[in-house]
Amino acid sequence: MAKSSETKTKSPRQNPQVPHIAIAIMAAGKGTRLRSKHPKVLHEIGGKPILAHVIATAQKVVPARDIFVIIGHEAERVRAAVRGTGVNFVVQTEQRGTGHALMVAREALSGFDQVIVLSGDAPLITAATIQKLSDFHTSQKATMTLLSADLDNPYGYGRVIRKGVRKGGRASIEVQQIVEEKSANLRQQNIREINSGFYAFSGPALYEHIDRLSTANPHGEYYLTDMAAVFQRARKKVVAIKTSDAGEILGSNTRAEMMMLDARLRLAKCRELLDAGVTVFYPHTCVIDSDVEVGADTVIEPFVQLLGSTRIGADCRIRSYSIIENSVIGDRVTVRPGTLVEDSCVGVGAILGPYSHLRTGSEIGEGAHVGNFVETKKISLGKGSKANHLSYLGDAEIGEGVNIGAGTITCNYDGVNKHKTVMEDGVFIGSDSTLVAPVKIGRGAYVAAASCITEDVPADALALGRARQSIKESWAREKREAQKRKGR
Repeated sequence: MAKSSETKTKSPRQNPQVPHIAIAIMAAGKGTRLRSKHPKVLHEIGGKPILAHVIATAQKVVPARDIFVIIGHEAERVRAAVRGTGVNFVVQTEQRGTGHALMVAREALSGFDQVIVLSGDAPLITAATIQKLSDFHTSQKATMTLLSADLDNPYGYGRVIRKGVRKGGRASIEVQQIVEEKSANLRQQNIREINSGFYAFSGPALYEHIDRLSTANPHGEYYLTDMAAVFQRARKKVVAIKTSDAGEILGSNTRAEMMMLDARLRLAKCRELLDAGVTVFYPHTCVIDSDVEVGADTVIEPFVQLLGSTRIGADCRIRSYSIIENSVIGDRVTVRPGTLVEDSCVGVGAILGPYSHLRTGSEIGEGAHVGNFVETKKISLGKGSKANHLSYLGDAEIGEGVNIGAGTITCNYDGVNKHKTVMEDGVFIGSDSTLVAPVKIGRGAYVAAASCITEDVPADALALGRARQSIKESWAREKREAQKRKGR
């Protein structure tokens, strides 16, 4: 049997009266119905892997050192994707069922009073529900507590069969058995209460009885659901608590289900922003990732995408068809339509677009302008500086109050290495100029339009780098006449 991998020291007991809780997240499966070469739990919804959502929620209940992710299919890829969360990993080399996953995790989970089991492909579960499951398990002094839900269409789920009726006509909290869809009779199939696959166990009792699971089923696997019957035979208490929101237990077994979960997450994110004072027009048209933050009184127009770890300040306006990814936008920034911003920082009061492209490493200063069809990469653009039209600015250090004319480019690449262009404060660059790096334009200097600059320009100088204009009178007329003679 495989042993745990990268299992860390358990957190110390702070209060003997409070149960020491571990959370085990099932993430070993392949997800064959997705028809994908990638692990199911690494498919993204809401801007990050499904598993990352589950881990983030679990961390609101217990510290990362008490979370154990059970991995199997493409284990190293899964480990690498969420290693930064600080959780532990247990490798299930052979995937022989959910019960087998907890058998493999025996060494890692031994010593905990309570073990909560979550599904790594069900990202909508909330910390409040996990805590409610744990508290109910403790208050009932149960051996096993399962989280159930009522579904309008329970087809495909295991049904929860409760033990009779309590006083007042309410169903008993105790569970008699869980019946899988294929084994259910007609009466049981009509039951709408389903088993979600989320559990709380008494840790010692779980590992005292888990070896009684059997593989006597069509798939020859150890099913965790069978622990209910195991505990019943051992006269242990098995109870169920019903979630008030059936949607939060939904898994992502198909791509269609995955996209439904993504839509729920993103709509919930929009509602969160609306509650925080952000205006989001036509929320269903916007793509806003879960970790995005937006300040109050910012307006987000239709068809905007805010991705990754983007942070947007207050009183901004993000206009339609703009995409901002992993970037920081200061207060009172206007992002005009069709602007693309990647891994960049934008200062207070700046104006971007329309149709600007800020590539990785762009730092745009306070009140600066980056206009239509301007592309930047790895630059700093100082306070109040402007590049309003049709330019490429790469590997450049640009001071304050600089004006960059239309069609200007920094020639930063010689085919082998990148080189830097420096424009000091107050520089004026005329339209259609070419700055061949490495080159420095001194403070207050002017570069005449259409110049090709290959040498440093001193402060307050005027640089011209173009051929002298000559005019040949009547040249065009004579050329046309010659062409007509040839055509006869």
